[in-house]
Amino acid sequence: MRSSTLIAATLSCAQAFVLPQTFLDAFQLPSTSDINVESFWPHKPYFLKHQVDPQSFPDDIELAELNSTAWDLYQIAQTSNKSYGNPTRVIGSAGHWNTIRYILRQFDDLRDYYEISTQSFKALSGKVLSYNLNYTSGGKVPTSQAFSLSPPVKPFIGKLVEIPNLGCSDADFEALDVSKGSIALIERGECPFGKKSDLAGKHGFKAAVIYDNNPKSTEGVSGSLEKPTKHTVSTIGVSFAVGQELILGITLDPDYSLYFGMDSYVKEIKTKNVIADTKHGDPENIVALGAHSDSVAAGPGLNDDGSGTISLLTVAKHLSNYKINNKVRFAFWSAEEEGLVGSNYYVDQLSEEENLKIRLFMDYDMMASPNYQYQIYNASNSVNPRGSEELRDLYIDYYTKYGHNYTLIPFDGRSDYVGFIENGIPGGGIAAGAEGVNTDNGEVLDACYHALCDDVSNLNWDAFLTNTQLIAYSVAHFADSLEDFPERNANETKSFASTENMPKYAYKGGALIL
Repeated sequence: MRSSTLIAATLSCAQAFVLPQTFLDAFQLPSTSDINVESFWPHKPYFLKHQVDPQSFPDDIELAELNSTAWDLYQIAQTSNKSYGNPTRVIGSAGHWNTIRYILRQFDDLRDYYEISTQSFKALSGKVLSYNLNYTSGGKVPTSQAFSLSPPVKPFIGKLVEIPNLGCSDADFEALDVSKGSIALIERGECPFGKKSDLAGKHGFKAAVIYDNNPKSTEGVSGSLEKPTKHTVSTIGVSFAVGQELILGITLDPDYSLYFGMDSYVKEIKTKNVIADTKHGDPENIVALGAHSDSVAAGPGLNDDGSGTISLLTVAKHLSNYKINNKVRFAFWSAEEEGLVGSNYYVDQLSEEENLKIRLFMDYDMMASPNYQYQIYNASNSVNPRGSEELRDLYIDYYTKYGHNYTLIPFDGRSDYVGFIENGIPGGGIAAGAEGVNTDNGEVLDACYHALCDDVSNLNWDAFLTNTQLIAYSVAHFADSLEDFPERNANETKSFASTENMPKYAYKGGALIL
């Protein structure tokens, strides 16, 4: 009998008896073999693999792997140079399509362990090429900034009309006498910028100016209109002080006008999420984690969020060497920078049954900020789906065990946990910091956030290794056991997802929306 036939026959009977050590030794490659041991190991029959150990699994993660993949992603970003004039992995670019292909190729050698799928969808993307908000007497209105996803409008002079209340309902506009070509002046607050702009257009305004409601802010308010409709108008933001100045101008002159113009575009881009599910583990208890695969147009996005993508790929590769008890789902979201579009689309497509199978979601966005802090989302069960607090405490315990200081940060809507939490799925995660200030030294956490310089030189390798090892620990911990983790409950999920319980986030992705 040929040895291959003998092995096949033996494997089919494996559960009937304990295999002798001499048989197990047959699967160990001799040192003189020219077969690559690393690539061979994931193909070792599943039942011969050891159970994943949360305590030792993080030690499998090595810095050299993170470094190698980071350089791969930077080279991929450079494939966009011809079209964008700089390396980028923004959706629709060669750099992003090649990022998706790269992720898929990494799983090619792991297909005996993972089921790979992609999910296509369309996302809105846009760019403001130029804009003007000027006094009719000459000179630019100070602090003016255009809102992203604003539609274009040819330059015009329009009468400025102050909107009562906050411009969040039809009633705020209905009593106004709106002349053709008027500009709505609206205070920030209560509802998203997009709704204010949409209502202004619906009630006959040609453009809108939104002023900040924070007297202490000296910069003009800016953000995203999020989901423009047929009524949405070109919108520019200004500071609180400038807003008060414009109100005074209207008070002194009922015909007070401004010069307004914007050259911009908004378009739909087709893109894809990539999902990798383990073939083994309880499919009724899914441990989900994600990172976003795209960057902004301005740069290659090695920290934001190439670092999260690299961490997930590295952990997924090493997990394939082990047995697990619960199914693990690795997600690589697209269009996060366009407003969390990919992750929200994914969750929106889940049936109630599939939603309830996901026991938790862990978000990993920006793992290697140069002036890092170890940040943990401060999730409590009182205001988030039950289980979010337990996830937070797991991160706290890990950092504390290894002597790392950590800081708690709020859920503010800036990453892909939003869709999960809003749909009743426990969520949490860690980060190393974006454009905020490091409270330990007073310096910016990532001075290259959303900039061209977010390249390989922008990565802090100590933070990168520690955080990837923590990701490995979190995956192994829950893949091994969910025994002490709160069960999902359909009634709780429905209750949390109801409108009155829904948290209001000021951000959606990196853009302010409220």
